[in-house]
Amino acid sequence: MVHDALQRVPNDKGDKNIDMVNQIRNSLAIMGDNSTAFSLPQPHLLRTKLCDMKDEELDPIYVKRREQLKKLVASVTRPKIVQGKFLNGNEFVAFMEQILEALNKGEIPSTGSLVEVFNKGILERCLKLYNERMAKVRLPLPEQSLQDAHERSKKEAMDVFDVQHFGRQHAKKSVMQLDEEIQEAYKNVIMANEYQSSKICESLYTRCEDKMDQLQVLRLPSMAKFNAGFLQCNQSFAHECVGPSKANYEQRMMKMLGKSRSLFIKEYNHRLFNWLVAFSLVMVVVGRFILKFIMIEMGAWVLFIFLETYTRMFWSAESLYYNPVWHFIVSTWETLVYSPVLDLDRWAVPLGCMIAVFVLYWRCCGKRKYGSRGLLPLYNNHKGGTNRPRTD
Repeated sequence: MVHDALQRVPNDKGDKNIDMVNQIRNSLAIMGDNSTAFSLPQPHLLRTKLCDMKDEELDPIYVKRREQLKKLVASVTRPKIVQGKFLNGNEFVAFMEQILEALNKGEIPSTGSLVEVFNKGILERCLKLYNERMAKVRLPLPEQSLQDAHERSKKEAMDVFDVQHFGRQHAKKSVMQLDEEIQEAYKNVIMANEYQSSKICESLYTRCEDKMDQLQVLRLPSMAKFNAGFLQCNQSFAHECVGPSKANYEQRMMKMLGKSRSLFIKEYNHRLFNWLVAFSLVMVVVGRFILKFIMIEMGAWVLFIFLETYTRMFWSAESLYYNPVWHFIVSTWETLVYSPVLDLDRWAVPLGCMIAVFVLYWRCCGKRKYGSRGLLPLYNNHKGGTNRPRTD
């Protein structure tokens, strides 16, 4: 009966469904190629009480034949192998239960539940393979890149399942289960990607915000330095912020940078004007009383007079900002204050100390070493051959 039931079905037309049926029958035939028939007499007339009876109450012939059956089973039993895999105890028990149930009903046993038992271990291995592949992906990633990685890992897991699973028709449920579990695992990866993306973008946003705040309060205002910091923030954010949170943080970043730039430009000319006025007065004092260098004093007076008289002639400092002379002053200032080689805002204090030490050295030792004329074209105290001291 088993042999006839497992015969291949002719398939001259190459029907795929018939091929799958034949594959299942071939797999079952591997387990049923050593069938041995053994008859047993009826144990007792009272069939409903068989489970409660002891061996002494049963037919002696039945008991004898049962013992012979045990010996026969022990002699012919060997490990069951399905597609190169030994069945464990649970799988073999499930297999026997299906066969016994079907034989009691007079039917050929269904392989559905048996296939599920066989495929459960394969399903777990394939899901583990998918998780291992996705764990190697470095988060955060753009959504499309993450989707591509998911598709590759899913395809690899599905290919392994297709090669190793038992049966085809009855394995559809296992395939659907594997797909559902992969989707659940992918949802967790998406959540992790969103978290990592939000974390790194928030860090970059905060860093750029702090950078813009620092640039707003430069000791020496410099548009070139602000633009360099602005560009650096923009480039680092565009390169390092990736993932689903980038679009949201990109809008916030552009809004914050725009406000910072507008505020800096608004205060830049005003701060530079006040700084230049104070600088010109300081240089007047330095050129007249410390260095006693008339060219420095004259240049400082010219700068101070231009800044003060121009604003009073045209009522406001804002009108000065459109003057070509102011543009020239700004260009010169930017060249001196900031360049890729020297950042005067950072080195202002050290350079100021060095200059102060040099001036002190020159005032104390310069005249002794180089004579009364000194090192620079200073004020000349001898006018017309007289030694009359110069008065204020």
